[in-house]
Amino acid sequence: MIKNMIKFMTKNIFAILSLLFTVVILIISANEFLDQHNAQPLYPSKALTKIEKLSKYNPYLMGTNGDTDIYIFEGKEPGGKTLILGGTHPNEPAAYITTYLMLENISVSKGTVIIIPRANNSAFTHTDPQEGNPKYFHIKGKNGLRKFRYGSRVTNPVDQWPDPDIYLHYPSGQKLAGSETRNLNRSYPGIKDGTLTERIAFAIVELIKEAKINLAFDLHEAAPEYPVVNAMVSSERSQDIASEATMELEFEGLNYSLEPSPYNFHGLSHREWQDFTETFPILLETANPIQGRLRGRTDEALLLTGKDKMYLKAVALGELHVPYDSTGIPIRLRVGRHIAAVTKIIEVFSNNYPNKAIYISSIPTYDEVMSFGLEKYFN
Repeated sequence: MIKNMIKFMTKNIFAILSLLFTVVILIISANEFLDQHNAQPLYPSKALTKIEKLSKYNPYLMGTNGDTDIYIFEGKEPGGKTLILGGTHPNEPAAYITTYLMLENISVSKGTVIIIPRANNSAFTHTDPQEGNPKYFHIKGKNGLRKFRYGSRVTNPVDQWPDPDIYLHYPSGQKLAGSETRNLNRSYPGIKDGTLTERIAFAIVELIKEAKINLAFDLHEAAPEYPVVNAMVSSERSQDIASEATMELEFEGLNYSLEPSPYNFHGLSHREWQDFTETFPILLETANPIQGRLRGRTDEALLLTGKDKMYLKAVALGELHVPYDSTGIPIRLRVGRHIAAVTKIIEVFSNNYPNKAIYISSIPTYDEVMSFGLEKYFN
């Protein structure tokens, strides 16, 4: 009798402990899931005029994870308007960190600068499966450590599901893999009441048209082995500006390959902004080892330093399209390249179109970022 009671109590204790363990795991998982939906705060410079929501340009985004903040900086003197997108692909951190750094430091004396740092806000709320990517990374700011989300290339499936077997781009009818239906940079010009990703794309195109944006940037990163990397991709309308900027940057010791926007590859920002708006579109790419297929250990250190033993082997085999050595490709280098390209293109555009000039200042230069790091310029 006593033995049976002991067995009964033992079984129940194990059952209770198992239940408690399960509840604890569920609470931790739920908190981590919800925390991914909390955007880290940004601290705009004093030049900020106002903040709008992207849903202003497509009400079908209202109340969804696709809605996002638009930061507007207006100079005292009228001039041209430029749009700078970060976070089209939130697994490309130098792209959106560049926009964070710009909006926290920028001063505008002429024209208007519009920054969308989290273009696909939904994609910041999860990470790509089976990649082992970190959820967060950290950069020291003036007042302590800043934590930033590391997201996914595509919209969160919680917000848009299921993927079709084949994605048919609108309006071209181009066929792509079904998962590309959640890729913002395959969804332009978008559909007002389409999928969440198409609604985001539609809103951005509407913003470009309604605000009469003269010059539009889409910032990206790519694997070091990818052919189009450390590049400026420009449409027909933008090619003269991009060419001049590329030459001037080369004189300053920064090399960018100049790539034309393909006529028959639809859904891309530089292609569809050319065809559906009057802006000058330019996409910028830097080389980011954490995105590559040749990488070794995937962690925060690789994201920040770009140092990887496997890439040292790859460069020895001639597999890379960018210079690579033991110093890696750190995030400060990638951000510095984006800042150098954006500011130079704005300068060249302003010189060529003085009635649409945009004068900005207070943004750190490439040399300053390389000398002092990102830390000095984060509030």
